[in-house]
Formats: sequence, C-alpha cells, structure tokens
Amino acid sequence: MTSHVLMLSSSRAGTENYLEHAKQPILSHLGTRREILFIPYAGVSIEWDEYTEKVQEALPECKIRGLHTFEDPLRALLEANANSQAIAVGGGNTFHLLATLYHYGMVEPLRQVIADGTPYIGWSAGSNICGATIRTTNDMPIIEPHSFNALNILPCQINPHYTDYHPPGHNGETRDDRLQEFTRLHPTIPVLAIREGTALRLSKGELTLVGENGGFVFLGKDKKPIEAGENLTEYLR
Repeated sequence: MTSHVLMLSSSRAGTENYLEHAKQPILSHLGTRREILFIPYAGVSIEWDEYTEKVQEALPECKIRGLHTFEDPLRALLEANANSQAIAVGGGNTFHLLATLYHYGMVEPLRQVIADGTPYIGWSAGSNICGATIRTTNDMPIIEPHSFNALNILPCQINPHYTDYHPPGHNGETRDDRLQEFTRLHPTIPVLAIREGTALRLSKGELTLVGENGGFVFLGKDKKPIEAGENLTEYLR
C-alpha cells in the first residue's frame, strides 16, 4: 500500500490561528514537496479563491493553487504526482464537498491518485471523505450527493471534531448518541472518532493516531478509547 494520507480532525485546536497546530505535521507529511493542489469544494459560505488564499496565508512555506483555477482540473489532479505536487482538501460542508467531487467526476480519479502515492492532506470534511462513506459526518445535508460513498481510503468510518461534552440543560442527542445509532444499524463497521488537534496518519500501510489527545473507536455496542500514538492498522482490514 503506497497511500500517504494525513487526516486532521480540524483546522484549529482551541483558540489558535488557522492551521496553526497542523502546520508542522503537514510540512512533515509533505517531505520535500512544497506545491499543493488545494480542493476548496467544501467551502459554501466562503468563495473558493478566498478559501485558497486563506490556506496560502496559513502555509507560507508552500505554493498553494486552487484546483478550481485550472482549465482542466481533472487533468491537473491526475498529473499531481508527476509534477511533485500534493493534494489538500479543506473543511466546510462534507455533503457539498462530495457532491461537487461527484459532479466533476473526480471521486474515482482522486481515490486512484491517492492509492498511487500522491501525498494527501485533509482536515474536517477533507478527512471525512477518506472513510468508506460520509454517514458519520457532523454536517447538515444541505445538498444531496450522487452517493454517500466516499474515497474509501479507510474501509471504516471517521468522525472528526469528536467531543463527548454534553452542555448542561441540553436535551438533544449527544455525539455519542448519534454514533451509537450508526453502529447499532451497522454493528461490524468501526467509527474512528478523533478530537480536535489530532489526526489519523496512513503511511507505509500503517494507520496511527497522532497528536496529544486520544480518541475513541465505536464498534457495535462498544466505545473503546484509543491513545495518542496508538497503531490502528487493524482498522484497515
């Protein structure tokens, strides 16, 4: 397996600046590459040019170019590895991101270029689409994608921005309630729930939780803690 993927839970941790905690993991993940094709399709309330510039300001060490600016975006995607470029997909609305990828016929090509070793970095929605489906996203379905099937880089589910905080007086379902609804209907499919400031890293066939905080695996009726640095390669099977 040649996939080299960094799946960040979020673009921010606490009150820090945009991508502040993620910068060093991103640069390390890139190796010697410093050119990034950025896919801004999760952005709904932000223009894609503005979104691309926001990422450029957060990562001044890199050259960021929005995929939407290419005359032939699909060709640019397919040639990224040959051009020593990486691919990054930002957060926003996961349904809009996946719907747009399907609209432009990019789901299968993106899956293939990642499988062929093009470095990939996602955060929030950009990490959500690395799972088998987007059925454990936190986002509202503001648009209907062609399918909920995602990139299937991981054959399980991802839940970024995970929190088990229950506000006093709040009577709605908690995150745990929602995830346990999923696992009740799909008891053999794991959900990797990762807190803000952490990430899943897939490289050289191994999956690891990186960052200072732990997370959880929801599977069937169980909720199992996972520790920072823990090897999660079993969930690739």
